[in-house]
Amino acid sequence: MLKKTLFVALAVCSMLAAVAQSIETPQPSPTQTVKQNFGLSSITLVYSRPGIKGRKIFGDLVPFGKVWRTGANSATTIEFGDDVTIGGTKIPKGEYGLITIPDKDVWTVIISKQLDITSPAAYKPENDLVRTTVKPVALKDAVESFTIQFANVKPTSCDIQLMWENTMVTVPVTTDVDSKVTARIKEVMNSDNRPYFQAALYYLENGKDLNQALVWFDKAAEQQPDAYWVHLQRANCLAKLGKKEEAKAASQKSRELAMKAGNEDYVRLNDKLMAQLK
Repeated sequence: MLKKTLFVALAVCSMLAAVAQSIETPQPSPTQTVKQNFGLSSITLVYSRPGIKGRKIFGDLVPFGKVWRTGANSATTIEFGDDVTIGGTKIPKGEYGLITIPDKDVWTVIISKQLDITSPAAYKPENDLVRTTVKPVALKDAVESFTIQFANVKPTSCDIQLMWENTMVTVPVTTDVDSKVTARIKEVMNSDNRPYFQAALYYLENGKDLNQALVWFDKAAEQQPDAYWVHLQRANCLAKLGKKEEAKAASQKSRELAMKAGNEDYVRLNDKLMAQLK
């Protein structure tokens, strides 16, 4: 009995010692989550960031012609909040695996239905949703930590850039915004509370029917007669329609209202527009 008690005591002591000796250390390849608002939703990337640490990366640590999890540790994933298009293929909104096959002159970028690809052996080609090729670009300065970032973000397009060592590859992404916004405008314009300014501004900024935009700007100005921002955009619309004198009058009204409200930014914007209309 004594031996048994002694054994249990030693076991407990060993467990406590093991717990006491546990040390939390930084991740060798820290995980990063990157979220970019895009189109009418967002794109979220989750990946790990290994460092060069004096090693030769592409063609050595990351072999050419082999499937790469595009990071370290866990699988790299990408989630689209709305439908997008990559490499000419439409991708339904959802979460996917992002993997690559690096090579000296061309990279293959794959969007997969798999979310668990951490090695070439785990990769199943039948789960590919998109398979597209991009050319690597040589960077003058080395990127120490593997980096995935969003660049050239516009309302309907953006680039996903992968950078490490002296190499960068760019993956263009596009999304359809216009058909959805136009449909929504038609829908809400049949409601009681009509967003005239938002609808007019979308038409103005996207080269749609400017005469219709002007009608909506007029109604927006009636709703908010002291809204200097409405009068400025109305002036911009008139200028694009070639109605120079009317544009000047609208801009002058916007400037006066902005002065009264103490908004120097809009005063300057109107001064700039007036100078263009001379």
